[in-house]
Amino acid sequence: MRTETKAQLLSIFIGEEDRYRGGLLYPAIVCRFKELGVAGVTVLQGSEGYGAHGRMHTPRAGNLFEGQPVVIEAVDIPERVAIALAALDTMMIEGLVTVQDISAIRYIKDPKFGHSGGK
Repeated sequence: MRTETKAQLLSIFIGEEDRYRGGLLYPAIVCRFKELGVAGVTVLQGSEGYGAHGRMHTPRAGNLFEGQPVVIEAVDIPERVAIALAALDTMMIEGLVTVQDISAIRYIKDPKFGHSGGK
């Protein structure tokens, strides 16, 4: 079964080694979003990149880096994304956050057919 709704995509760009309360920031964000009931969250680890300071984050030998780039993407209705953003205000010291209006299409297993597809 297919359902479509207006939603928002929240993308958080941070470094792998960024910290929060003595631990890593990215798993702390995922856990906090789960507590808040955010519909879906995925962590993507980049292989190379740079941010506002222009420092390269790369695994190549001979380069100093502060961890690989990490992008956390979360999708939910705008009201819940606003709550997630408020939580980020208390957790992040630096990084970049983007919010995009999207149409979210969700496929849910249809018990009539025993799988997610049609007939």
